[in-house]
Amino acid sequence: MPSLTVSTGVVRAAFTTVATLAAVATGWKPLLAQTSEPQKAVLVTGASSGIGRAITERLASKGHFVYAGARTAEDLRALDAIPNVQGVRLDVTKPAEIDAAVETVRRGGRGLHGVVNNAGVAILAPLIETDESDLAFQLDVNVFGPFRIVKAFAPLVIESRGRITTIGSINGIVAGPFSGPYAMSKHAMEGFADALAAEMAGLGVKVSIVEPGRYRSSMSANVMQRWREKNRSTVGSRFEAQYRRLLTSFGPENESRYPEPVEVAEAVEHALFDPAPKLRYLVAPTAAQTHAAVRRAIERAVELNERQQFALDRAALIAMLDAAIAR
Repeated sequence: MPSLTVSTGVVRAAFTTVATLAAVATGWKPLLAQTSEPQKAVLVTGASSGIGRAITERLASKGHFVYAGARTAEDLRALDAIPNVQGVRLDVTKPAEIDAAVETVRRGGRGLHGVVNNAGVAILAPLIETDESDLAFQLDVNVFGPFRIVKAFAPLVIESRGRITTIGSINGIVAGPFSGPYAMSKHAMEGFADALAAEMAGLGVKVSIVEPGRYRSSMSANVMQRWREKNRSTVGSRFEAQYRRLLTSFGPENESRYPEPVEVAEAVEHALFDPAPKLRYLVAPTAAQTHAAVRRAIERAVELNERQQFALDRAALIAMLDAAIAR
């Protein structure tokens, strides 16, 4: 990574992020059912499978009402069969469907306590060999999608002084070979959450981002489906051997190795209903994934600080980290 010249304020912000990540293990606990409160409504995008389905089922089982966004009639029927759930046709790339979903929620008369931006896709490819149409697809769903949803549903959430939660990724902190398009989209959500939290605080709305590690989902199948539909090939790639190994690891037989996203759903519930939600929830199934993210955040702070005009010495950096942890 290249060194950058930045102010001490940027370094302080970076270390605040590190402190937040490091406190994940003890910073929150799953909530108990809130049976004493009136039923609250939450919109979940991408609710048909994986993390979105786990969030939908958990919230509904606790007595909350979930407007569950999905794209196909089959998925909508399956969601409608869950108590406290109403399936809503919702493709986050289609403004007309977003507008119709807003009207559905308004007509429901329950108000809207929260929004969970979960719908997402992944493009895995070497950046210098990524087709521009694939990158546009990646950003349209993962970046413009949450932007469209928040903008459309903001009046309802502001009215209820509610919550907005976005599903980011550990890849919004750590980026590796061939994850560039996906990591770009999830790094964008880090900035999205920071700016949105600052803007909405004065309106009584709390904002969080949940950054999952590798859990079982339909993402692997979706990655490979798009690969086949676009007739992509590793032949002729400058990275052919490594690229082929990566795609092999995304086969359906490997997906079963990963745990169900129960902990992610618990984090989302906490973000939506705890009186003092965190801005960031790093949720990973292994210590190795968690430590890799925290280590990368620390390395980035060091990279920001090194060989620049106002660089802090080691003692000042440690003092800054200690102060961030204390906050």
